[in-house]
Amino acid sequence: MRPPAQGDLLFDRELADLSRELRWREWMGRVEAAIFASQTPVPRENLSLLVGETCRLDELIADIQHELADRPYELAFVAGGWRHRTRPRFADAIRASGAAGGEGALKALSQTEHLVVTAIAYLQPVTRRDLSRLIGKEISRDIFARLKRLGLIGAGPRSPAPGAPLTYVTTKLFLEIFGLGSLRDLPDIEALEEAGLLARRAEQEEQPAIGEEFDRVLGIIPDDEQEEGEAPPHAGGQDSDDDRL
Repeated sequence: MRPPAQGDLLFDRELADLSRELRWREWMGRVEAAIFASQTPVPRENLSLLVGETCRLDELIADIQHELADRPYELAFVAGGWRHRTRPRFADAIRASGAAGGEGALKALSQTEHLVVTAIAYLQPVTRRDLSRLIGKEISRDIFARLKRLGLIGAGPRSPAPGAPLTYVTTKLFLEIFGLGSLRDLPDIEALEEAGLLARRAEQEEQPAIGEEFDRVLGIIPDDEQEEGEAPPHAGGQDSDDDRL
């Protein structure tokens, strides 16, 4: 938690002069205003700076959510913090207005790119070679470069495998765009664990049907044909230190 700034010394968090009901309403207003004004999800520790020591923040947020029940937007826990988010049933109206915001990056993804970023989310940190073997076809470096430009993935730690190949991880922006509080909110993660797809080893045995199983669990079918405009697949074996963007 950040140290208090000079102006914070004059900020009355406790509101002891107000009645219990008015104090609660004022705390609700402060929390919602801070979330509304922020362009990124607001962490719990930041919101706790706006209310008194005895305030139960979870109950306060629940009351705000209840009041927003009839509105086209809601408070959602995304990427480690709270933010205003429009309800899914208004997605078509938002797209029609041209105000899709972060959804534009998701809409721009090809089927293969969507599959790759989803696989990275579940298996990170993961190498390009492991992803190619999992999905059942070579994944072009251009796909990773594009996902990085969109801010959905980044470089992870070097793999302990021979040659120390580069690994990939998802970003906080990925969580925001996909509306996830954390990676534990990914759908069907238990099914992937049961399928053995999250228990990877540095040296994996060949599993011919693993790509089909992964598609089945996620409900995504990768493209059979190479994406239009995609660079030819890398014709090599194992990743090396040059496997970087």
